[in-house]
Amino acid sequence: MKPRNWIAMDLHAFEEAAREAGAALPVSDNTALLAQPLTLKRSGRTIPNRMAIQPMEGCDGTAQGAPDVLTQRRYHRFAQSGAGLIWMEAVAVQQNARANPRQLMLTEATLPAFQRLVREIKKECLAANGFEPVVIMQATHSGRYSKPNGVPQPIIAYQNPLFEKDSPLPGSCVITDDELARLGERFGQAAQLAQRAGFDGVDTKCCHRYLNSELLSAYQRPGRYGGSLENRTRLLRDSVAAAQAAASGGFIVTSRLNIYDGFPYPYGFGVSPDGGVEVDLSEPQALIGILHQQMGLELLDLTMGNPYVNPHVNRPYDQGPYAPPEDPLTGAARICSGVGQMQRAFPGLAVVSSGLSYLRQFSAQVAAGALEQGMCSIAGFGRMAFVYPQFARDILRDGRLRPEQCCVVCSKCSELMRHGSKAGCVMRDQEVYLPLYRNDVMGAR
Repeated sequence: MKPRNWIAMDLHAFEEAAREAGAALPVSDNTALLAQPLTLKRSGRTIPNRMAIQPMEGCDGTAQGAPDVLTQRRYHRFAQSGAGLIWMEAVAVQQNARANPRQLMLTEATLPAFQRLVREIKKECLAANGFEPVVIMQATHSGRYSKPNGVPQPIIAYQNPLFEKDSPLPGSCVITDDELARLGERFGQAAQLAQRAGFDGVDTKCCHRYLNSELLSAYQRPGRYGGSLENRTRLLRDSVAAAQAAASGGFIVTSRLNIYDGFPYPYGFGVSPDGGVEVDLSEPQALIGILHQQMGLELLDLTMGNPYVNPHVNRPYDQGPYAPPEDPLTGAARICSGVGQMQRAFPGLAVVSSGLSYLRQFSAQVAAGALEQGMCSIAGFGRMAFVYPQFARDILRDGRLRPEQCCVVCSKCSELMRHGSKAGCVMRDQEVYLPLYRNDVMGAR
């Protein structure tokens, strides 16, 4: 694909590029829609506007799991951004669930540091923007991506030949039913700690092939956590129920949920059982129905893909670890369409969208179009928040984003993470992250 000159592109040229790629993207100039507040009726919480910062992991906590200097710097920048919803990055529910030795982990010992950070986020946002944001904590078990000591220590739901190839992992890596039963309670304990820390809610992470997400495709796993949809969603449902029981008042219990993995059946969720990787959202829709209609969840953050194996699905890019098999606009449209299908199926549910950052300065118009057409309730921005932390304020004030400030989707933030470094924007935040990139990525080549 010929590289696009995004800086020189206007909205008309963007829409033409989308048409040429066959990418159906909603577009609207009515960005004032993004300024509207949203009240969650069950919890009574009001999200001050329709923009969210997605969980963007910096891998820069202390060895004990407390927020460290760069963590604090990032969330102070997020607090000033103007986004009404700040979805904090993955926080491990136990030591062996950490994806790296610096992943955040909320315990009694680290609780005071989290309390200070949440207070500072709300205070700084109030001073800068005139409102306090809603702040969600993402509770996670990293599963097959667990690296608590810096080397792989995978905990898997089942052997997956797409990942393991001809070298299956030792049987001891497969988590047992008894361990899974205990793990649900750990998510409940994490929710209680999160509420004590001052968070407004907790997310039982079920995306991007971490443990809860991997179980959704455990079609061939025997026992109580594999086979049927009821079994494959058992840990998620138990974790949500434990969080609801542990929390009190208007505390929000939610999930960031994969609705499409992009791997063929029986190793992918949200795909057709007829073979290939065709999207089939019948099971994700059934699961969302359970979470929303039966368990009372009123907010869900929906996403797709696996950033380790098929990153073009959830993070469309121009430069990355391989040449993407499709125009990135096609991938962005797939996320938008899938999220839109779920929002329209459950109009009473507040759905956070994903995958906007590839669209650069036009992400504001696509977010407005998705809101206008009932395809989401809140627009979620991930990489854009790393690169352009004042993005929401500029949208609210000017109705647009500055092209020269936007993410250039170069994947260098992901490269830092994959090389065991601290993640951030190498291009726009060079003073901090360019030396790390030179040392930890380029130096390893």
